[in-house]
Amino acid sequence: MMQPKIKNRKFPIPTKLYRIGELVRYSPFSRQTIHNYTIMGLIQEVQWTEGGHRLYDESVFERLSKIIELKKTKRLWEIRKILNKQDFTNKTTRRCSHSENN
Repeated sequence: MMQPKIKNRKFPIPTKLYRIGELVRYSPFSRQTIHNYTIMGLIQEVQWTEGGHRLYDESVFERLSKIIELKKTKRLWEIRKILNKQDFTNKTTRRCSHSENN
């Protein structure tokens, strides 16, 4: 979801968070698959509710789309390695660009 751009906004717009049931509704994956992918580290919750339910941000849908594409030619353990490498590269790039800006 795109957040509306409001000129001179003085307050943050909260990010939409999704429960597993919503991921199931908006994706081709079952509840068990979402749970398994979380346990395997293919996707990651960003927060928990007070009742102990996992919450995912909007980026999980892009991640699930990558998994769908990769599953055409790769096994889950290979996908995890690929995604972990991408995550590491992204973190390193952000860290480098952040230190360059300071």
